Parts: sequence; C-alpha cells; structure tokens
Amino acid sequence: MTDSSYNAASIVVLEGLEPVRKRPAMYIGSTSQVGVNHCLNEIIDNSIDEALAGFCTNVYVRLESNGYFTVYDDGRGIPVDKLTKYKTSALEIVMTKLHAGGKFGKGAYKISGGLHGVGASVVNALSSHYVIEVKRDGKVYHQEYKKGVPQGPVKPVTKPYFDFPYDHGTAASFLPDREIFQETIQVNYAALKKQIKERAYLINNVLFRIDNRLSNDRVAYFFDGGIVSLIRDLNKGKRVVHEPIFIKKTVADKEIEVVIQYNDSINEIVHSFVNVINTQEGGTHLTGFRIALTKAINTYAKKVLSEKDASDTLTGDDVKEGLTAVVYLKMPSSNLQFEGQTKTKLGNSEAQAIVQQAVSEYLDVYFEENPKVARDILGKILLAQKARLAAKAAKEAVLRKGALEGSTLPGKLADCSEKDPARSELFMVEGNSAGGTAKQGRDRRFQAILPLRGKILNTERAYLDRVLAFKEIKDLVVALGMGIGETIDYKKLRYHKIIIMTDADVDGEHIRTLLLTFFYRHMPQIIQNGHLYVAQPPLYKIQAGKKINYAYSDDEKEKTLKTMVQKTGTVNLQRYKGLGEMNPDQLWETTMNPGHRILKQVMIDDAQEADYVFSMLMGDDVPPRKKFIVTHAKLANLDV
Repeated sequence: MTDSSYNAASIVVLEGLEPVRKRPAMYIGSTSQVGVNHCLNEIIDNSIDEALAGFCTNVYVRLESNGYFTVYDDGRGIPVDKLTKYKTSALEIVMTKLHAGGKFGKGAYKISGGLHGVGASVVNALSSHYVIEVKRDGKVYHQEYKKGVPQGPVKPVTKPYFDFPYDHGTAASFLPDREIFQETIQVNYAALKKQIKERAYLINNVLFRIDNRLSNDRVAYFFDGGIVSLIRDLNKGKRVVHEPIFIKKTVADKEIEVVIQYNDSINEIVHSFVNVINTQEGGTHLTGFRIALTKAINTYAKKVLSEKDASDTLTGDDVKEGLTAVVYLKMPSSNLQFEGQTKTKLGNSEAQAIVQQAVSEYLDVYFEENPKVARDILGKILLAQKARLAAKAAKEAVLRKGALEGSTLPGKLADCSEKDPARSELFMVEGNSAGGTAKQGRDRRFQAILPLRGKILNTERAYLDRVLAFKEIKDLVVALGMGIGETIDYKKLRYHKIIIMTDADVDGEHIRTLLLTFFYRHMPQIIQNGHLYVAQPPLYKIQAGKKINYAYSDDEKEKTLKTMVQKTGTVNLQRYKGLGEMNPDQLWETTMNPGHRILKQVMIDDAQEADYVFSMLMGDDVPPRKKFIVTHAKLANLDV
C-alpha cells in the first residue's frame, strides 16, 4: 500500500535555531521554571568556563526588575573577528549556530562544564530579546537578537548598552520568551543561589555576585579555600575528629582534588564533581575514592593493631560512618563520558584508576606522618565496626523472633485489604486513643492504621541495634515490610502513602520531628520517592446551629468567624487540642478523606541544609541549637 501524498515535499528541514524553538525541551529539559533556571545557568557557565581557563576572576549576575537576566564577566571576551568559512563574526556564529564554540578539539577550553556547545545559541533561540556586548582590545562590540534572529551585524559602538564594570569581558542580557515559557519567566532564586555558591567553592578566588533587583537581595560568594571551604561548610554544627585532609594531584591532562574530614556523627556526606558538574549519582571517580580510602585505613589498622584487634577487616560501611568528603576531578571536556542524559554519573573508566592511586599514595604517607590523626580516625571507624556487628546481631535476633520483612505483622496494626502498595496508605497515629478513633473512621479497603504510643527514640545518633530495640520503631519497620539497614529492599514497601498524623500541639510537633528524623536517617529513599506525608487536622470547629465549618489555621478561623457571625449571629468555637477530641466521622471527613483532606508531602529540596538542620536540632551539641531557638523564637507558634 502506498500513499502518493508522502513524497519529498513531506520532509521538513529545520534551519538554524528552528529546531530549538520547535522542540525546546530536547535542549533545556523543560519549559517550566526549571527550564528558565537552565537557560540562566547556561549563560553563567560560559563565564565559568573562562574562570576555569584562568582568564576570569569576576562573575556578576543580575535579575532585572523588568524580567531580563544579565550576566557580566571579566574574561577575554568572545572573539568578534570574522570566521573565514562563514564570512561572519565569530560572536554571531556562537550565538546563532548549534554546536559552535571553543569547547571542541584543542580550542579555547580544555576544561568546561558544558559538553555540546549549545548553551548560548539555545538560550538566544528561546529569548524574545537578547543583547550581547564584548569588551576587548579597547572597544565594545554589540549585537542584538529577537527569537534568535540577529537584528544587525556585530559592530563596535561608542555608547554601550551595558554599564560595563570591568575593562574587558562579555555582558549578556536576555528575556525568556513567554511563548515558550508559558508557566513563568522567573527563576527559582533559591536554586540559583545554591548552584552559584557551589560553583564558587569549586573555582576558588573567583568573586560571584548576585543582584536580585526584584527583591532587593544581594549576595556575594568568594572562597579562597576551594573545596576545603566547602567541607568546613558541610561539617558546620558538627564535632569534627580532625582538620581537613586535602589531596591534590595532576596526572597528564587530569587534576584530582579530594578533601576528607570525619565528624562524630553516624551519617555520611560525600559530594563528587567533574569540572563544575555535580555528579549526584557518583561514578567511576567516586568508586576509586571509596576503594582507596577503605584500603588505606585497613593497611594502617594492620600496622598499628594487634592481630586480635585487627582480625575483622574494616568494610566500606565501617569507613563511611561520620565521613564527610568531596571528590573533584577536572579533565578535558572532549573526553567526558556520562551515563544517561542527566550528566550525574561519570562513566570514564580511567578516572577510577587515577583517583584510586592518588588517594592511596597520599593517605599511606599521611597516616605515617600524622599518627594522632590516623589513630583518631581509626578509633572512630573501629567504633563503627563494633556498632555494625552489634546491629547485625540485633537484627538477626529480631529476624529469629519475628521476621522484619516477613508476614508476621504487629498486633496493633489495623491493616487494609488492598494489596497493591500504590493504592495503600499507612497512617502513623499519635496515641492509642486517637489510633482507635482513626481505626473506626478509616476506609479499611485502602487505609491502614498504626498507633504509636508516646515519643519514639531520637534516631539522629542511634545505631541500628538501639533503633531495633525500640518497640514502636520495630513495629513500624515490620509494618512497612522492606527491612532496614544494609539489606533494605524498597521494592517490598507495602504502602506508597505513609502519613504522619499527630496532635496539633507541642508534643505532636515533637513526635512528628522524631519520625521525620527516623525516615531521613534510616529510610531516606521513602522521602526521595515522595512516599512520606504529614496530615493536617483542623485546629478549630466552628458551629452555628446545625452548620459546621472547620478551620486549619488562625487566619482561616478569623475569616470563617466573620462570615458565620454576619449570617447567623451566634457561633460556637472549639479548639481541638488532639485528634482524640474528634469522633470517627469528623476525623474521616476533615483529615483522612482523600476528597477533602490536606496532606503535606515531605520533600528534600536542599540535602545539605536538611542534614545541617537535623544534626543541629536532634544532635548532642547544645550551642548551635540554642542559637537557632533564640534566632527563630519569634516565629514559633506556641499553643500553651
């Protein structure tokens, strides 16, 4: 069967930047706010490439009041002379051609964050207006574009568009096109600041400034210590075991920087980077680091410990405890290999060998020359090993008595009849009384209830043996069905909505915080996969005659009172102190009914900040917690 209408005329060739405007998500991932951030980061990364090459010491980002984004740098300035092949200025080629730039072959950039050279041209294509100026050789060269189309040639100007703060460099300003970004043309400012701060750590001695003229917020980042400054920030509020150990080595065209510092917590924080790319999923460079660290510590342990004390080889899990580390690899962009399209896992096989060798050689010498630090680290790790073996024994004991992942569910769990985890909910309810009310009010087809008696253990610094010895937590682990510790299997999770439901008072807030701490430290993937929620019971019942309204905040209460008083005159107001004050029908209607309830999903937007807050609020160190409480006291809503 043939279709005579399908011929050569049916084939459409998209010229220049047309493919970008036709399929923008292929180039920037999304046309939501995430895409706006991506566009601004592409322009910032062009300045960062100059900094990585050693030609830029200032990067200035401005969020203009009219919606434009402006980026200045004091680099060399994009070349403006004509490319013979195209008979056009190199600047215009960079701005209007995909895969054009100095990142290919042996050009201007040996190291860069970008791989494809599509940054500036893609942003240009997706902007309703783009202005760029280059200051070099004592002149300012100017060009403007609309939706990627040049509005004139590159030419020198006597009255620049920009108020250049530097003697040389590049300035660019663009307005995202509302036809493309229909949701918003504003950036996520918190994410922008976090990303620029991260880059400031990686490229030391470069001043990054942000001027947000929409909110009159100004910040500057400058770190002369590089990733050593970063690790000090990561360990803020923690008791450290030793000063940072900094390793730096150049191998051929690759440069390795590693910094290590242990603290007295039981948690691990490791960040890895390639050039300025945050390899959140790790990769070969991180594997090389872990192998080298474990091997170096085992080698030292065999030298200084007796045969009896060193009988058990220290594992990677022992070495992880309390470890904070940053692994930073710089290598030619032309050789970078990543697994997947997200650029978050390095795939270069040679990276593992060079990082492993560099870290092994340095630590072998360092431990010999710094025996006190070495012994302090080893002592910390031996405690971790002891705790791991105790936790393993505790878990095996629990398994013998009633398997954590088995079919013997806790007696107080009122399970649901639904067997599909995606359709099942588990409510963790404060107190047996409220638990009884919830059991009566629930929809037993898909809602399970687990009453929790009193406050659970603070698991911030608790080893697994102590965690499993606490009955309420053990019951929760059994109910979830996926185990805990190194044998955890998230595929066995029995409920895909896990809901914390506590009283709206100080004790309820404390219990909620303890539960959040447990999930964050021992089952973080439940949060990462979006399975954890917090129920929002009403604070007030407002009744006039037979008409009943519920208010979930003080503002809502005031508005409801005014409306009901004007219509009915007499109103009765009840403040709920606990879930147990509601009858089953009220609890169902206000807090458990999927058609009316309010659930807050627990997410981790900033892992570094979350780690700091949990360590500070739930750890043993009092001064940082006291400072936090004093600073935020006025924001507290105390119901006393």
